[in-house]
Amino acid sequence: MEKKWIFKELPDEAKVAALAEKISEAEQIAIEKPLAAILIQRGVDTPEKAHDFFNPDISKIHNPFLMKDMDKAVNRLSQAIMNNERILVYGDYDVDGTSAVALLYSFICEIIGADSKNLVEYYIPDRYAEGYGISDQGIEYCHNNNINLLISLDCGIKANEKVQKANEYGIDVIICDHHLEGDELPKAVAILDPKRKDCPYPYKELSGCGVGFKLIQAYCQKYNLPDQLWLSRIDLVAISIASDIVAITGENRILAYFGLEIINKFPRVGIKSILDQAGIKLHYPFKEETIFSRVISISDLVFYVGPRINAAGRMKSGRESVRLFIDEDENKSANIAKSINAQNEKRKEQDRNATEEAIHAIRTSHEYANRKSIVIYNPTWFKGIIGIVASRLVEVFYKPTIVLTKSSDGLITGSARSVKEFNIYDGIDSCSDLLEHFGGHKFAAGLSMKEENLEEFTERFEQYVIDNIQETSALPEIIVDLPIDLSDITPHFMNNLKRFAPFGPGNMEPVFQSNNLVDEGSARIVGDKHLKARVLYPDKVVQPIDMIAFNSKDKLPLLQNNRQFDILYHVEENVWNNITSLQLNVKDVRPSQPKQ
Repeated sequence: MEKKWIFKELPDEAKVAALAEKISEAEQIAIEKPLAAILIQRGVDTPEKAHDFFNPDISKIHNPFLMKDMDKAVNRLSQAIMNNERILVYGDYDVDGTSAVALLYSFICEIIGADSKNLVEYYIPDRYAEGYGISDQGIEYCHNNNINLLISLDCGIKANEKVQKANEYGIDVIICDHHLEGDELPKAVAILDPKRKDCPYPYKELSGCGVGFKLIQAYCQKYNLPDQLWLSRIDLVAISIASDIVAITGENRILAYFGLEIINKFPRVGIKSILDQAGIKLHYPFKEETIFSRVISISDLVFYVGPRINAAGRMKSGRESVRLFIDEDENKSANIAKSINAQNEKRKEQDRNATEEAIHAIRTSHEYANRKSIVIYNPTWFKGIIGIVASRLVEVFYKPTIVLTKSSDGLITGSARSVKEFNIYDGIDSCSDLLEHFGGHKFAAGLSMKEENLEEFTERFEQYVIDNIQETSALPEIIVDLPIDLSDITPHFMNNLKRFAPFGPGNMEPVFQSNNLVDEGSARIVGDKHLKARVLYPDKVVQPIDMIAFNSKDKLPLLQNNRQFDILYHVEENVWNNITSLQLNVKDVRPSQPKQ
């Protein structure tokens, strides 16, 4: 599919040169002008800001007591621990929820000590029987098991009725969430959520696990407990940041940086086990340290850890994910990781089959050819993978997409995914009279309806898309940071570029542009669908550099017969047979324009 290249504004050359010089003096490491330009584009426009950016400092995270209700939450948790009350740690079934539960549950157990098994439990709702958030079943479990305090993580900010039911049973509730509040807040003892309208906390983009992390930081701060009690769990925060796709800016950047440091140097048993299942092996160069055979990055957590943890909640139970995070027995951890990996393989097979079926149905139907949206229904598809299928279809067709299947209650249930500049939640809301339930946000949503409403819903949703989608939303976009010459790409450049990590929303891996390149003569398809080549300039003396363009075999003709082409790419290190070399990870290729 053709992609639209969107170029960021280039900073003033004099400002770039001045900043590069000042940073080089302050940091005692020369920084290349292209990288100084990227810093300015990202608001890092002084040597002082650059120092903070390149040298994350854990002491610069915010005081947790700046968060509204933090004092109330700490006091109530302390009261429960001091009085031997029974506590339930309750979290969502995805990575953010299960990592948050593992973080807080293990912390409380460590504080309580030997009696913890009798006094604290954790609860992950069943994705299909209970759904998202605090459930009626969860409240009944508390009531039937003499729970005095329920602490919710990554959910609860809109659970007004459930919290009221807990209160009627005499159960206090502390909510730790990071989603937007509703019209009225629940009647909880404390509500920790930086997105609360009345919360003065200076950083608003914490993950659900991040909010739980601030609670244990505050607890340790108030009672003068060792910093290690909260810092040792920062790896779980990094996993939640990566998997929940929250901004990696400000405080999150610091948390992700130090969380990755723990994962790379002193990984918990469960993380080692799940990465081993992903084929990322470990070696032990020092007795006191465990270091991965390559540096684990945010993208590794996104692609290798997150999907496996999520698979447990999709296919079986999110409780397995919590067990993986907290169990310190290597054999037990390995068995849990194997089980989770098997569930992930089953999930991948199901979503691959459903995606192929959907693509075939769409491409062979005249009905879809002229539509601005996709609404596709198959009662046999597994509910746990329809969100993934919707995302895959957006990648292929780049249209607002809703994938539907039959649920156990007889309703049609679905997941929606959108394209840039189209609010799919508003589109679904316009058909709300046909729906039983719906919820979500601009780019993703869930919904359910009676089967007899499907045809009318499909037509009305399509009309809403026709009336509201912008022409600029018709093509996927690639944001380009700046053009560079291949000669700029050196090992020193790569070392400085690595200091920009961790990458993610708000600090994406830079996309570079190079023009008028040719293939050295090695362009070929590898792995049936990937394009590999060595590129250089036809009229400049420059060392050829390897490029790989995943899922781009259709671009091969652009590189043949000595044609000149332009590319957008990330610069990365490629390790093969213990040899490290620089490589261009190409995002798009197009023919060069004739020189004027």
